[in-house]
Amino acid sequence: MRNYPEDIAGVDDERLVGETALVTGSTSGIGREAALSLGRLGAHVIVHGRDEEAGAEVVEEIDAGVKEGTAEFVAADFADPAEVRALADATRRAAGDDGLDLLLNNAGGYFREARRTDLGVEYTFHVNHLAPYQLTAELLDDLADDARVVTTASEAHRGDQIDLDAVDSVDGFSSWRAYQRSKLANVQFAAELGRRLRERDDRGITSNSFHPGAIPGSGFFRHLPGPLSGAASALGRLPFATTPAEGAATAVYLAVADEVADATGRYFADCRERKPSTEAQDPRAQRRLWEESADLLGMDEPLSAPVADEVEPTD
Repeated sequence: MRNYPEDIAGVDDERLVGETALVTGSTSGIGREAALSLGRLGAHVIVHGRDEEAGAEVVEEIDAGVKEGTAEFVAADFADPAEVRALADATRRAAGDDGLDLLLNNAGGYFREARRTDLGVEYTFHVNHLAPYQLTAELLDDLADDARVVTTASEAHRGDQIDLDAVDSVDGFSSWRAYQRSKLANVQFAAELGRRLRERDDRGITSNSFHPGAIPGSGFFRHLPGPLSGAASALGRLPFATTPAEGAATAVYLAVADEVADATGRYFADCRERKPSTEAQDPRAQRRLWEESADLLGMDEPLSAPVADEVEPTD
């Protein structure tokens, strides 16, 4: 029996022929499964990663499929703003005049080493949040009408806050807390993008984030702090732990399903809407993250017209 993401998400009958999708971090894990899924549904998929050999394998698998899907690979290091900009340029050329239909901000990771990028920003925060923020901003004008932006977040976002005055510091570095903060930033970014698109843009573009689940074999567990590593490994033996295909299902659902065509600024898990943490829902924190991210990148703030402090909660 097939266990593809589109089957799990209940969208296997959808057709994406003529649509273009960019899936970042799609040479392995859930990004790879999402890219293959969109290819099977007929999209032209821009596969992204740093490993050209792995990228070529994903492209070959999509191109060799029996459906109409096609693919190309673009390499980019998300710690380098110039390479993110080049990825946006390549995507713009691939999408052409019709624009980009699907942007899946999936690239990211869990990094044990305390280090900064060339911008002087802590590496995890830059790669997991600033890079997709920059990429999305670079591609805003190139998104098609009714395009969808989907950002991979995590339940790890709960229980932490972001000190935007200290994202350049690695003093007392904790790899787990750095990851938590970056995933909180992903949820806040997706929510703020959704609100600003709704208020400042009339193209019907949506933005949502999701938790993919705990995925054994992803390499993530081995990087957790000692006590958490053992507990997480045990989760891999339980029925509710997910495979990469199951982890990609919610991404594909948000990218394709008709029932969420108008959903925006929300957080999902297991193809269902969930409430994120209280901190993740704070509109002032969302707005400050948006503004400070542009400053850190030295770029103009996208969709910069004032946004009201208060927002209606989602039920």
